[in-house]
Amino acid sequence: MAEWFKAAVLKTAVLQGTVGSNPTPSASLIRGGRLFSVRENPARAPDVESRTVPSFDGVPITFEVRGSGPAALVFIHGWSCDRGYWAGQLEPFSRDFQVVAVDLAGHGESGSGREAWTIAAFGEDAAAVLNELGLKRVVLIGHSMGGDVTVEAARRLRGRVAGIVWVDAYRKLGEPQTDEQVRATMAPFQAAFQESTRTFVRGMFPSGSDRTLVERVAADISKAPPAIALPTMESAFTYSRELAEALRELSLPVVAINPDYKPTDRESMKRFGVDVVIMPAVGHFLMMEDPGNFNRLLRDVVEALLR
Repeated sequence: MAEWFKAAVLKTAVLQGTVGSNPTPSASLIRGGRLFSVRENPARAPDVESRTVPSFDGVPITFEVRGSGPAALVFIHGWSCDRGYWAGQLEPFSRDFQVVAVDLAGHGESGSGREAWTIAAFGEDAAAVLNELGLKRVVLIGHSMGGDVTVEAARRLRGRVAGIVWVDAYRKLGEPQTDEQVRATMAPFQAAFQESTRTFVRGMFPSGSDRTLVERVAADISKAPPAIALPTMESAFTYSRELAEALRELSLPVVAINPDYKPTDRESMKRFGVDVVIMPAVGHFLMMEDPGNFNRLLRDVVEALLR
C-alpha cells in the first residue's frame, strides 16, 4: 500500500471533507471491544461459525466461516481494522461460496501477544486459518494493507490459491520508499497517534460521502493500540520493496479494484501483472461506502479468477 498511502499521510494536517451518501444504510455492533459495521437488519446466515486457531507463534487467530461451495473466498482486513469491515460482503457471497473472514493478530478478537508486527507474520495468520480449514481452492481478498497480507499468505499456500484481489491496496507499483521517507511519513503518527489517524482516515473519503460512516471509521481506527499499529504501518510501508519479487515468484493472477477518487497508474500496475478495475464515486473504504456496486464488481472478478 506504500505509494498511495504515503501521499495520503502527507496530507494528514488537512481535513479533506466528509463522505457522500451511502446507498446501503449502516449500523454498528460492538464485539470484543471493537466496532463491527453491519447493515441494518442484517440477514445472518444460519451456518455462521466463529473459531480460533493458533498462528505460527501461538497467538490465537479468530476467524468467521459461512456458507459452502467449490471454492472459498478469504477476506483480509486492512491496517487497524478487523473482519467486521467486510460485513456487507460476507452474507451475500456465502450464498455461492464458502466465505472466511480473518481477524489478524492484534486486531478484532484475535490475540495480541506477538513480538514482531510484520506483514510476513500476518501472512502466517491467514495461512494458519486456511490450513485449519483444509481449504484447497481459494481466492484471497485483501483491503489496503490486507493486499500485502494476501501475497504473504499465498507464498505459504502454494498450489491452493486461484487468484488475489486487492481492494485499494496499491495504485502504483515499482517505487518503494526509502528509510528516510518512511521515517518522515510515520512522524505525525508517532507524535500524536489518535489525532493524526483520525485526520488521515477522514481524508480517505471523497467529499460528499456519508459523514456518519466517515466519523465511525475514523473513531474506530484511531483507537488501535499504537504499540501494534505503528510497527505494522512501518512493515506495510517497507513491504513494497519485496513485492515485485514475491509477485514474480507466485505467478498468480492479481486484480486490483480501486476507487476513482485518486488516480491509479495502470501502466505501472500492468508491468507487474496486475489488472485494474476502477469503481466510481467511492473512496478508500469502497466495500462499505457502496456495498451493492462493490459486490457486483467483486463477483465478476472472482468468477473470472475461478474459471
